[in-house]
Amino acid sequence: MIQQYNRYEKARILGARALQISYGAPVLVESKQTEPILIAAEEYDAGVLPFTVRRGET
Repeated sequence: MIQQYNRYEKARILGARALQISYGAPVLVESKQTEPILIAAEEYDAGVLPFTVRRGET
């Protein structure tokens, strides 16, 4: 099952992934983009990001 993320979760995921890319993490999709945030967005849209969100647990 693919988890649906709200806009805050999506922003956090994209920001974290963009930071990883800017520090040299391998890119998970073929992209012509050079900006880390745009690459992260392409990865998000492709569904290849290795992130999960845990909700409601304290």
